[in-house]
Amino acid sequence: MEIALRAALIAWLQADPVLSAQLNAVTEEVPSRTALPWLAIAASASADWSAKDRAGREVRLALELHCRGDRPDTAASLIGAVEARIAALPAAQDGFRIISTLFLRARAEQRGANTRAVLIEYRFRVLSD
Repeated sequence: MEIALRAALIAWLQADPVLSAQLNAVTEEVPSRTALPWLAIAASASADWSAKDRAGREVRLALELHCRGDRPDTAASLIGAVEARIAALPAAQDGFRIISTLFLRARAEQRGANTRAVLIEYRFRVLSD
């Protein structure tokens, strides 16, 4: 279910008109040759979250936004749009259902050459259909 959730989330984020207008890529892994800004899954991990009658997973997933800018609030509106889109992810998915989505933490980092990286981490609890 972790892989299916990753695929569903990437497709959901890619389909957003606001994000697609502002990002050069939304991918499952770091794009090899894409200009900033882009968003990718940095990591994910899952653990059992099954019920008596259905298999389930608790999936922790981290997304990383890379962009340019020297101001601390450079990516604030873009991260806000990503968070809003994740909050609107439909519960019913192909083969599983998202029971809960919880924002866990964020980290922002100024890097060299006037670039920034913002990491946001979520916990999804999912059950198979």
